Amino acid sequence: MTSITFPAAALGRRLPNLWDLVAILAVFGGLVGIAHVASGTLLKLTAPQAVAVSLDPAYLPGYAVRTTLRMFAALSASLVFTFTYGTAAAKSRRASVVLVPVLDILQSVPILGFLTFTVVFFMNLFPGRVMGLELAAIFAIFTSQAWNMAFSMYQSLRTVPADLTEAARSFRMSAWQKFWRLEVPFAVPGLVWNTMMSMSGGWFFVVASEAISVGNNTWKLPGIGSYVALALEKSDIRAVCYAICAMLVVILLYDQLLFRPLVAWSTKFRFETTAAATAEDPWLLKLLRRTRLLRLGGEAISDALGRVGGLRLPVLPRQSMAQRRPSRIVDVLLVVVLVIGLAFAARRIVEFLSGQLTWAEFGHVAVLGCYTLIRVMVLMAVASLIWVPIGVWLGLRPLWARRAQPIAQFLAAFPANLLFPPFVLFIVRFHLNPDIWLTPLMVLGTQWYILFNVVAGAAAFPGDLQEAAKDFHVRGWLWWRKVILPGIFAYYVTGAITASGGSWNAAIVAEVATWGNTTLTAQGIGAYIADATNRGNMAQVMIGVVVMSAFVLMFNRLLWRPMYEYASRHLTLG
Repeated sequence: MTSITFPAAALGRRLPNLWDLVAILAVFGGLVGIAHVASGTLLKLTAPQAVAVSLDPAYLPGYAVRTTLRMFAALSASLVFTFTYGTAAAKSRRASVVLVPVLDILQSVPILGFLTFTVVFFMNLFPGRVMGLELAAIFAIFTSQAWNMAFSMYQSLRTVPADLTEAARSFRMSAWQKFWRLEVPFAVPGLVWNTMMSMSGGWFFVVASEAISVGNNTWKLPGIGSYVALALEKSDIRAVCYAICAMLVVILLYDQLLFRPLVAWSTKFRFETTAAATAEDPWLLKLLRRTRLLRLGGEAISDALGRVGGLRLPVLPRQSMAQRRPSRIVDVLLVVVLVIGLAFAARRIVEFLSGQLTWAEFGHVAVLGCYTLIRVMVLMAVASLIWVPIGVWLGLRPLWARRAQPIAQFLAAFPANLLFPPFVLFIVRFHLNPDIWLTPLMVLGTQWYILFNVVAGAAAFPGDLQEAAKDFHVRGWLWWRKVILPGIFAYYVTGAITASGGSWNAAIVAEVATWGNTTLTAQGIGAYIADATNRGNMAQVMIGVVVMSAFVLMFNRLLWRPMYEYASRHLTLG
């Protein structure tokens, strides 16, 4: 029997209710608070309190908002970069020849290297204004967030199941429709988890990003990172504890308000034909479903985006084998252009460094790079052995993954600087070797790339394949070797690439630990770059960055890229 909806009842469903009032008040209250705090970015550098930092805990809420706004601004830029750069690298064979190595180099360039060469540019955009420093800090945070998200998109687009691609071609989808209705949904689970990791990665380097130096001038932007730097400088343990509590509160808030709903939403894009176990919807989604105006607004936005994604822009042509064959002439021209560009860049670098550095200095930096390489290889092996089993266990149990989600985000966000006091005191007290005992600081922020990507891979693993393995009684090592490891391998490689690049970057923070008047230094290229940056020696900064990038590029080309190609050719679902 068909139910009849009377006009008055239909109108009542569209009127706002109590839950609308609560949600609207919360949204507007948050916007007013953000606007009040963000007004400090428009001040002049000479204005009182423009770049002043106080250890009074009463200022911490405002500092937390400033830091969080910088991180979300950088995250927005990272998403734009991901959907453009990562897509171009995955879809164009010729573009990938350039874009993928460049991405390898970019993720290896330390955050101090970016700040050294970009601060002047941003400050010239807004001379004498705090906004110039803010843009420099946002760009520095962007460099700690964007690369793993771009790698995640690249990996997902390279491993879209062939039967789904053929189905899109059979339905005569346009390139635009295929991208938004097949490829992006397939990439969403991994991208959501890597976005969480990017936020945590931004916290890890927040101390370096909020301290801006130009020549002999140093400005500390109001924020949790500069608060931590000042607390460490003054050896104030109580202020460090205040900063940790503020970080925890902020991470819990954006986990509850953003990432829990995103993870729950991303489960609808799993590639499977049977229903899999899911956790209960988060409270925010339940609240939004109880509202009327916000729900209608969300549905209108969703319909509009769906129509945009469904536009029939250029239709995918059915190419013959002759048309698919790459042009040898174009390939040769591309190689020639690349060789000329690399030769020009190498010549300019040599000209800049030849009058300031000797060949002995080059050899010394290469040896330091080998020391850091050994640390990275050992830490990657240990982190893989620990976090791959844990990530698989969490990914296959959505309820436990949701419980562990905020804990993992907090641990991944924990800046290495905050562990300097116990590490320095421990090493000095027992007369230990800093070359060995400072090494764990390198993996603090990078091991989580492996965990988050493995969790994403296990969560996206098809439920019907799990059921098939259970029906055939595949257990133990056979299950790991034939079922789950091949299923998560592409995700693991993405995590391992970004973790290894992040470890090189973290070496700058981890190989030099300071607490009060005590400074411990481990031999490595990270300590070399940090020391050169503090002394303002641009030539040594450049040679350190170049050698570090060369090591990362070599490591990725000899190990991770072959593993990527193997995964895309032999371990793709479907």
